[in-house]
Amino acid sequence: GTAGPFNEGTDYEEGWEIVDRLQVPMVDEHYYQTPGWFLNNQHFYDFYDRQGAKVYLGEYAAHLPGRPNNLEVALAEAAYMTSLERNGDVVSMASYAPLLAKEGHTQWNPDLIYFNNREVKPTVNYYVQQLFGRNAGDEYLPGTVKLSSPSEDIAKRVPVSAVKDCKTGDLILKLVNILPTATRTQVRLNGIEVGNARAVKTVLSGALEDTDLKPRTSDCEVGREFTCELPAYSLTVIRIKIKSVY
Repeated sequence: GTAGPFNEGTDYEEGWEIVDRLQVPMVDEHYYQTPGWFLNNQHFYDFYDRQGAKVYLGEYAAHLPGRPNNLEVALAEAAYMTSLERNGDVVSMASYAPLLAKEGHTQWNPDLIYFNNREVKPTVNYYVQQLFGRNAGDEYLPGTVKLSSPSEDIAKRVPVSAVKDCKTGDLILKLVNILPTATRTQVRLNGIEVGNARAVKTVLSGALEDTDLKPRTSDCEVGREFTCELPAYSLTVIRIKIKSVY
């Protein structure tokens, strides 16, 4: 079933009424919004009925005037995706849209991957999707974020997600920093026994207007408690080998 092309309004409300009445197992939702909307609506699915239809967020993307594929929109999408992981019991699937576009023959912008007759050109948005896809995990681990500032505006710009990959035995941390300065973060893994003091860290960062960026991977030291610096305007993914969660 579908709830129409928007996240509110008549199509959305009537679509969900039909879904509930017919007990449709999954609903396709669509919406394209500003980066500010994605930052301010990270609790969009927190209050969905846990016993109702599941959601396939089949089309979404952050749009700015001129529709650029830059780091600003990509990080807004990353922030929102941490909330999709938190609500994985409701949001079964999600996909950025549109996916492919041939240069000079596009019907819509922005797209995730552009190409011509000679090369393929992934966007910065693509690398955000790639990092989440390769580090999806299969079990969400609850956590809390404590900030030195009580500002809600700051809290919206440093969302975090922690998941476990039961196949590899990895704990995966995704940390988004949409602030103009680096953030020194103290990580405490309560109830988790770390299996290796070295972890793999991948960072995507730059200026908000940047359109040509790729993630960079390195090693970092971890433990039950460790410090991690999040660059300004960045997505950081850390894969930690663990022995157990208790």
